[in-house]
Amino acid sequence: MESAINKVVLSGFAGADVELKNLSGNQKLAKVSLAVHEYYKTAAGEEANKTQWFNLVFWNAKAELAAEQIKKGTKFSIEGKLLTGSYEAKDGTKRYTTDIVVREIVLLETEVKN
Repeated sequence: MESAINKVVLSGFAGADVELKNLSGNQKLAKVSLAVHEYYKTAAGEEANKTQWFNLVFWNAKAELAAEQIKKGTKFSIEGKLLTGSYEAKDGTKRYTTDIVVREIVLLETEVKN
């Protein structure tokens, strides 16, 4: 059987403070959105940028660490895996989700401008 790889590496800024929840069985769950800015040149040669948002999920010890160290605007990098799911919305439509379950967190220094 061939092995498969589900690995995501991102670097960006926290869009908000981490939301930490205590679950049954002494488990902890934390969530935060990560803004990743992409800078590029248009076909006309003009500089442009695009921001993409990613939903991050942390479990247990990593959830506590994230809640302690990541605040809105914190620059950090993660390694994790994609997790897709679906649910039925209140209006009866099926909605799809894509989250990144974080395995590793690295806080990054931000540049100080004078």
